Amino acid sequence: MTIPFAAVAILLLAAFYTDLKSMTIPNLLTVSFLAGGFFFALLSDGWHGLLLSLGGAAAGFIPLLVLHLAKGIGAGDVKLFAAIGAWIGTMAVLQLMMYAILYAGLVGLLLLVFNRPFARRMTAGLSMLTSLPLGSRLGASSWFTWAKSGRTFPFMLAVAPGAITMWMLTI
Repeated sequence: MTIPFAAVAILLLAAFYTDLKSMTIPNLLTVSFLAGGFFFALLSDGWHGLLLSLGGAAAGFIPLLVLHLAKGIGAGDVKLFAAIGAWIGTMAVLQLMMYAILYAGLVGLLLLVFNRPFARRMTAGLSMLTSLPLGSRLGASSWFTWAKSGRTFPFMLAVAPGAITMWMLTI
């Protein structure tokens, strides 16, 4: 694993934790990794590397800024993808973005299914399974409660499997 991908893995782990815990991704995390990506690119490849890193950051930032302005994602997610782009470049961040959006669509579809009245009746029987020891250990109870509530979900629930998919397909 190269240094940029290791840095992105650390960034994604930290963002995953904070996003699930508080539905925010701290500016300190994203801005420090963004600056670190620029600095690493400058040290490793000079001014050309810095320009490529700036291009990757813009490729991660601009499309998600449009989603943020449409109230689709939070500002922390936009800054997160800018930091990721600074480390791994334009094509890789766009590929990750594509996978994350596909997974977000899948999560959204699941939420839609669980919010429908018929699905609520169907999951009522399934939620009885959550009272079993194995069901509660797997977090099934909280998933059903959260899915039925109609709330938004942390985008990192889509970004994490998107990153795993991207890395699996590039190995």
